[in-house]
Amino acid sequence: MNDTLQGQIKSVIYRNNDSGYAVVRVEDTDGRTVTAVGCLPYAAPGESLCAQGRWTSHPSHGEQFSIHTAKRILPDTADALLEYLSSGVIRGIGKATALLIVNEFGEKTLDVLEKTPKALARVKGLTPARAAQIGEAFARQSGLRRLMELLARHGIPTQTALRLMQTYGTGSINAVMDNPYIMTDPDFGVEFPLADAMALSEGMEADDTKRRQAAILYQLYYNMEMGHTYLPYKKLIDSTAALLGEEEPNVLVPSLEALREKGRVVCEDAQLDTSSRCYLNELFVAEVGVASFIREKTAKPVNQPAGLTALIAEIENISGMTYAPAQRKAVLLAAQSGIMLLTGGPGTGKTTIVRAMLRLFDRLNLRFSLAAPTGRAAKRLSEVTDEPASTIHRLLEFGPDPDGGRMRFMRDAKRPLEADVVIVDETSMVDILLMHSLIAALKPEARLILVGDPDQLPPVGPGQAFEDCIASQAIDTVRLTEIFRQGRESGIVMGAHSVNSGQIPALKNDYKDFFFLKRSAAHDAVATVIELCSRRLPQNLNLEPSQIQVLTPTRKGACGTAALNELLQDALNPPDGIKAEKQFGDKIFRVGDRVMQIRNNYNLIRHEMSGLEGEEIEGGVGVFNGEIGVVTSVDPKAERLVVRFDEQWVEYPYETLPELDLAYALTVHKSQGSEYPAVVLAATRGPAPLMTRRVLYTAMTRARQWLIGVGDTDVIAEMVRNNKINRRYSALRERVTR
Repeated sequence: MNDTLQGQIKSVIYRNNDSGYAVVRVEDTDGRTVTAVGCLPYAAPGESLCAQGRWTSHPSHGEQFSIHTAKRILPDTADALLEYLSSGVIRGIGKATALLIVNEFGEKTLDVLEKTPKALARVKGLTPARAAQIGEAFARQSGLRRLMELLARHGIPTQTALRLMQTYGTGSINAVMDNPYIMTDPDFGVEFPLADAMALSEGMEADDTKRRQAAILYQLYYNMEMGHTYLPYKKLIDSTAALLGEEEPNVLVPSLEALREKGRVVCEDAQLDTSSRCYLNELFVAEVGVASFIREKTAKPVNQPAGLTALIAEIENISGMTYAPAQRKAVLLAAQSGIMLLTGGPGTGKTTIVRAMLRLFDRLNLRFSLAAPTGRAAKRLSEVTDEPASTIHRLLEFGPDPDGGRMRFMRDAKRPLEADVVIVDETSMVDILLMHSLIAALKPEARLILVGDPDQLPPVGPGQAFEDCIASQAIDTVRLTEIFRQGRESGIVMGAHSVNSGQIPALKNDYKDFFFLKRSAAHDAVATVIELCSRRLPQNLNLEPSQIQVLTPTRKGACGTAALNELLQDALNPPDGIKAEKQFGDKIFRVGDRVMQIRNNYNLIRHEMSGLEGEEIEGGVGVFNGEIGVVTSVDPKAERLVVRFDEQWVEYPYETLPELDLAYALTVHKSQGSEYPAVVLAATRGPAPLMTRRVLYTAMTRARQWLIGVGDTDVIAEMVRNNKINRRYSALRERVTR
């Protein structure tokens, strides 16, 4: 890339402020006007440009200059300043305002914007408040532009700059230059090799303590995202040494010790050896805390209520049913245990028994709370029990700390929940961190009932608390195995149980609720999925497209979520010239689109409709990984879009759009905790680690009324046979039984 282009930007053909990509027309030093393309965040006419890159020939647009790096100089003449500000590049300044500002300040305009924006109030029509807003917009834009250019030079996605700005504000570039490894934090998601290459190229030494400590933390965070609560000492040291290219792993020991002294890392043994477990501090505290709670609950007797047998008989009479022995045992244990587990697959009566427990608690005058990990699971729990249910986050009143402003659960040991009994559904989804927050908020005498299906996929987060609790055999547990009549009539239920027992489900379409359409070629499967969602299921089953959820094991490939979402969006919510939309990178978000939050954001504010004249009331803080909503508006002027999540809505500033993805098709992992009236499962070949029995079982159990499989019967057979389970490093089971 030895070519150089120097000149002045005369016009902007295309500019995407989200990615920084721009197409501009440049008048070079020879007076020629040429096209240049590349990362030029907030490019505007009037700027001078000195770019390195190469000349290329585009098949449609002819010769153009492809920019690799660029040095940009903001205008300093009155004419160029007017051209620059009139372009609308700075929010709050249009053509008329630009003329007034330049007439007032001339060549000092940008100095005023950067250093003394209050002086803008001297301009006719600009109030002090609006002057301050323009100054803030300019400062943020200038900082973001410089940061995007810095990251682009090092091959780091420019959208990372938006996340950094949310945390560090206008000090982002200084924070990154001081320690590029801050970008490897899970909040920013930059791979260590990218941040490392930048740090080394900017002059950091290979043996710098910051580098080594960052690599150790990166390995622990990376493995936390893989589901592990800890790493064995030797594995941590060896994998970190490989990451850094160190031949001798022991050179990392001082950095690990420093992280221990800082409280960032906990290694259980004072003298490090191959048996030591190394934790991020928060994971160690959570795992030890949950284990201690379980040991205390199982050791402490509960006051035994009198007349339980008669009460249960009364509840049976009211409900008009006779409970099976295992079901009756579960109801008894709910009254007799400080903590109990209820498990079982579909059709085994878990919901029936939860309802019976609630009736029993009513008669025992025990206050109860119902919760689930996700909004959809909580809504379903409320529907089947006719009782209020909430997400665990809402139950624990997640929000900003009034004193420090950081996000935390307001319910904890100092302000525990008032409930005498807490019942959690879909507990297999609850990671060790959330479980710890939950048990910390229970009053000492409160009872905890955990309900779930351990044969589904484990939590997205670290640990496998529910599975470990069952495996410990230290907690009163009832596993329901009998499939009742209604379940035996369901192809979904019987097929799921077949898969779980290692048998290929019946695929001959003998059931009314489970069909399989054989399509051996991936492109045929894709076409069938689109046709089912857009035409056949709405017409034949009277379903709204919003009631149909496409699931697939993988993100990539012809039947991955990336490709399917684009095709389903075109089929179900095409552009019509009326619906507003926002292009963000390679995605388009359009009014009416189904979207999903793909990472936790603790700063977004939720609002609810009170039902009284449309009055808006605040409904909590935070939108969490896996939540699904619908885009209801796109506002280019305010640079935001609004997403409705059930009865709540959230404003998304454009800089938060990297956290949204289309959700017409979901991976099976992302569907955990949800049920849908109809599921279309794309069963075509994918990466072996994703083509497992657990994935297939979890997908099938997401369907409430109809399940339609599309794909290759050989793939179904291979998934059933592949019962490989990726074991997680978790010591909860051992701690519970100590």
